[in-house]
Amino acid sequence: MTSGVPPQAIVTGGTSGIGFAIATALIDAGFEVTATGLTDEQVAAVVPRPRLSAVKLDVTSPASVAAVLAPFDELGALINCAGIIFRNGAEYDIETFQKVIDVNLTGTMRMCVGARPKLAAAQGAIVNAASMLSFFGGPSIPAYTASKGGVAQLTKALAVAWAPEGIRVNAIAPGWIATELTRGLVEDADRSAAILARTPMQRWGAPEDVGGVAAFLCSPAARFITGAILPVDGGYAAV
Repeated sequence: MTSGVPPQAIVTGGTSGIGFAIATALIDAGFEVTATGLTDEQVAAVVPRPRLSAVKLDVTSPASVAAVLAPFDELGALINCAGIIFRNGAEYDIETFQKVIDVNLTGTMRMCVGARPKLAAAQGAIVNAASMLSFFGGPSIPAYTASKGGVAQLTKALAVAWAPEGIRVNAIAPGWIATELTRGLVEDADRSAAILARTPMQRWGAPEDVGGVAAFLCSPAARFITGAILPVDGGYAAV
């Protein structure tokens, strides 16, 4: 990596929620970050700040992935946070199931494979977005559950395969994090109480709780960590 030049990072799904918190944490850690969103509206919603840019990306499109990666000679970090979920049993429809897998799992693989030579050039790190559903069954969201189980195993496979190139590959597994996507649960007193009763730390997580962990995994402090699936869940998975 060129001396004096900030390391480059891409955060897919980085325009809001957990992805944006990770982008912010990486900027604070010294990275220059490109956050991606699926739509023009998502990109436009990103508040400008130094060392942050936002671009459109469809992780299901090889052409879109190639276009986003093309400007980079080296990448210090790739964070795969782009993802979708369909609730209330909708994922039992096979076309919907396949769509979720294509975004959450295959989309992660597309980004990893495309970025591989750029990460190798910088001895960079990948952090994938797994989930507590990588460990537990989600009866109403089978595609999301399958995709996140797949992300966990993909992370381990790539960690072993790419270690000789100096690329570290880890994943974070967020628990119940208060974001726009979980607003309904946070505001539902009964369901929120049930979640907190199972969470030893007795609170909802904040996106910043996840951001700091992702930044750590991309830092020199984590230089001997690869193939790890790190829960960020207030102890939920330990119960």
